[in-house]
Amino acid sequence: MYSLFLDDIRTPEMVYSAPIAKTFVVVRSYAAFVKHIKKEGLPKYISFDNDLGLDVNNDLAPDGYAAAKWLVYQSGLDLKDLHFYVHSANPVAAEQIRGLLTNYIKFLN
Repeated sequence: MYSLFLDDIRTPEMVYSAPIAKTFVVVRSYAAFVKHIKKEGLPKYISFDNDLGLDVNNDLAPDGYAAAKWLVYQSGLDLKDLHFYVHSANPVAAEQIRGLLTNYIKFLN
């Protein structure tokens, strides 16, 4: 099992202590998030940023909330044992991610 860190700029070392930070696989976009999970399976732990910058067309990129919604509504994965943290500096979006995942995991359990 592995841990996944979704953020377009920060590194795990900027959020977690050194021993823990080294355990993360880093993905920088929604597309990389989905691709990685489809290939490697659901991680045991996910750390979410929300604001993921701009896409290749300079449009607002799909965000961490979109990634959380993909997990819940499209992935088909069993999330009942998923652990996560939202390290986003955007308080409204952080609460959206936390609320969606927390409520869905409660529903599954």
